Amino acid sequence: MRENIYEHFLPEERPFVDRAWEWVVNAATYHEVKLSDFLDPRQGQIVESLANRHPDVALRLDGGSPEAERRRALIAPDYRDIAAEPMGMKVLSITSSDQKFISLQHGDYLGAILGLGLKRDKIGDIHVHEDGCHVVVTEEISAFLDVNLRQVHRVGVLTEIVELDALRTASAALEPLDITVASLRLDGIASDVFRLSRSKIVIPIRAGRCRVNWKNEEDPSKLLRAGDVVALQGFGRFKVLETDGMTKKGRHRVRIGKFV
Repeated sequence: MRENIYEHFLPEERPFVDRAWEWVVNAATYHEVKLSDFLDPRQGQIVESLANRHPDVALRLDGGSPEAERRRALIAPDYRDIAAEPMGMKVLSITSSDQKFISLQHGDYLGAILGLGLKRDKIGDIHVHEDGCHVVVTEEISAFLDVNLRQVHRVGVLTEIVELDALRTASAALEPLDITVASLRLDGIASDVFRLSRSKIVIPIRAGRCRVNWKNEEDPSKLLRAGDVVALQGFGRFKVLETDGMTKKGRHRVRIGKFV
């Protein structure tokens, strides 16, 4: 059975597939309830795919808001009403009186939290506003963050734990960028977006530091399409918004949204 499952996923995804399938089997066979940490969208797809393979399992994915990117999975026997089950999430509200506070970005907040020794899978979406930031976190780390998070990128901050119904969401800010490229290859588009030569951009891609739609991608020649989200560790993320025809010189017009 497991070999049949593996053929639907990438080889490097097998350790997570094994864990997720165990959650599903335990829920169906031993009536266990599993609440995962925060999953990225690809992990969420894997769990959903596996849960759909078992008729005796119910699944709920929740990240605190309908548009949440990172969500926790609640896996239970199908006879349980999981809609009302607690998902173990709190909101860390971050504010400051320092004028430099308004220049802080998503990466600054994430870096400060991870710098306290916490794992990424304990942290959900980060919603940045001009007057503050709301971070969805697992309930068990909320008190620790409230006590210990006192600086973000050398800016002094104040924190407060609030309930999920007080969450203020924010859409990810995308900086528009119009480029023309010889082809829609990953390395060509990424080199223009991050302003690196083609020879330099292929190094992190082949080293396994690139994800396309949250799946590892080590092939620099992979063709991108509108809607694809590319993350290159150490450089940032971008989304292909449009592939808008050709120029007179035969180059592809591409509209990019760079996450800021």
